[in-house]
Amino acid sequence: MNEICEKAKDLLTGLLSDMRFDLTVSADWTDEGCVLNLSGGDAHFALAENGEMLDALEVVLFQAFGRELEREHRFIVDADGFRQTRRSELHAMARFAGDQVRKNGKPFTFGVLNSTERRVIHLALQQEEDLITESVGEGRDRRLQVRLK
Repeated sequence: MNEICEKAKDLLTGLLSDMRFDLTVSADWTDEGCVLNLSGGDAHFALAENGEMLDALEVVLFQAFGRELEREHRFIVDADGFRQTRRSELHAMARFAGDQVRKNGKPFTFGVLNSTERRVIHLALQQEEDLITESVGEGRDRRLQVRLK
């Protein structure tokens, strides 16, 4: 496993232990980067509010070790397959947006998505020859837009 991923696992394990969560951290290095999976009796806390705790833990890891990661890699914190389920939802949303843009010719702008979710949709529509995706806005107001080329 990647050294940065091992450091991330150790930090996350210590942080969750200090907060007295019943969670175990496992880590794997993949093409996407460091995937850290949480399991245990308190996994439901990590999934509350649409996985906000998972997102927050990713931010902590990126702040701690992001400079050591290559640009194409990320920290992905998951529990009970939440991220894979969400990825499938995002792919379906991308297909829907593409169909809507083709049907009515008007740009489709998504609601609030975090950077990882926006990236999934960008990649899902990347091969579509007639569509372009673009992030518009700044900070928390950043949205993903799909439109015809």
